[in-house]
Amino acid sequence: MLTITDEAVAQLRSFLVEQGTPDYALRVFVAPGGCSGLQYGMSVEEVADEGDTIVETKGVRLLVDEFSAMYISGSEIDYVNSLMGGGFTVHNPNAVTGCACGHSFDTGMNEGTAQGCGCGR
Repeated sequence: MLTITDEAVAQLRSFLVEQGTPDYALRVFVAPGGCSGLQYGMSVEEVADEGDTIVETKGVRLLVDEFSAMYISGSEIDYVNSLMGGGFTVHNPNAVTGCACGHSFDTGMNEGTAQGCGCGR
């Protein structure tokens, strides 16, 4: 369902330890909105919700709800450092277009949820 790069694993582990929550999981989700129709979100959670898919890999856990799984199946979670700062990102093979900010995407079926662009595109 999801994969995660070695760099993202290292950054996630480091973050969880710094927060005092080394056994928590990273929830990766999709919500309607953004300038392309859907937007990515991430949160750190202690337990999975009913219906979640749990991906245990490389010593970390990823949680994905049923709605989000439809849109991000096959995606890779990565961590990217840039001049503007670092952060987790989603490489999604299901996205046919995306926003310049990288937080919003369209699968070709969600144009009805698109909103105005807030990233300066």
